[in-house]
Amino acid sequence: MNKYLVLYFALGPMLLVTCQPAPVCPAPTGTPHYLTLSELEELPFPSNPSSGPAEIEINGKMTSVDQVVTGPLCNGEWKGTVYVACDVQVFEWKEQPLFLKDCDLSIEPGTVVYVAAHNDAPYYNGCSCHTSTKPEH
Repeated sequence: MNKYLVLYFALGPMLLVTCQPAPVCPAPTGTPHYLTLSELEELPFPSNPSSGPAEIEINGKMTSVDQVVTGPLCNGEWKGTVYVACDVQVFEWKEQPLFLKDCDLSIEPGTVVYVAAHNDAPYYNGCSCHTSTKPEH
């Protein structure tokens, strides 16, 4: 019996690690490029025009989204189902990740935002953790 417990505790953690999903976005290499205020001022509104409806693989299944957000992330209007891709660029932050604080990003109530950098996790209450505002219910 003792041998089986040792085997269980030795192999159990290795099996759990191998069952973890692979990250959606590749690991960053080099120094990341963050947006500067002057770059933001040069961007059109919205700064991330929609690529329109698309089929995206999310958590192993094809999902229809209304908008795919790529490139500079700051200003815009999101509604429906939005997918934030791996290649978005944001403002640098110092302590908390408030990279949308000075942006003009409007997210319609009921919008579902999937974020590739968070392993395609869905968010239902907007981006308040990145703007320092409370979500509207």
